[in-house]
Amino acid sequence: MKTAKIGLFGGSFDPIHRGHVQPVQEARRSLGLERVIFLPTAQPPHKPMRELAPAHARYAMVELALLAEEGLFASPHELTPGKAAYTVDTLGEWSTAMPEADLHLLIGSDSFLEFHRWWRFRDIARLAHLVVLARPGFDLETAALAPELGDLAASGRVLLLHQQPVDVSSTQLRRILSRGEAPPPGALPGLVLDYARKYQLYR
Repeated sequence: MKTAKIGLFGGSFDPIHRGHVQPVQEARRSLGLERVIFLPTAQPPHKPMRELAPAHARYAMVELALLAEEGLFASPHELTPGKAAYTVDTLGEWSTAMPEADLHLLIGSDSFLEFHRWWRFRDIARLAHLVVLARPGFDLETAALAPELGDLAASGRVLLLHQQPVDVSSTQLRRILSRGEAPPPGALPGLVLDYARKYQLYR
């Protein structure tokens, strides 16, 4: 019997920002998740050619961002250097290590629209409930879903959350920081901004 509802939320977090933290915290509370584990990824499989800030620095920023956030934690599980982390493998490992956990995988609505292209996506949906977070510009109510996603949504393994999207992106923040400018107020946790500036991660 599953006795603990655990959320997993992976990404490059380059850098982590309010759009990552606020919707996840809202999801944790509304779904009654015991905790949500953020999984910074050393090398995202879908971004093989993109140059990222060092994995250890992105992990440190996630830790700093979550220090004051109840129920949100960071894990180095996907930080193996030079190794692409596949979600299905991570879920399989967590499922084996925590057989009592009812796993919930949190992803953005933009990622859900491409979910049928993920490696062994049906196995992912078998191992965890999919929790789809709202993202600016991606309205799943009006989007044309691939047939595989329509079938998956009808299976009861997908939870679509209707939150107010947070209009901030890592791409936007990297550009702002690369110019030495100040990001919009509240877009980044203060400690994350201080860390990125001190180590000149985006200059």
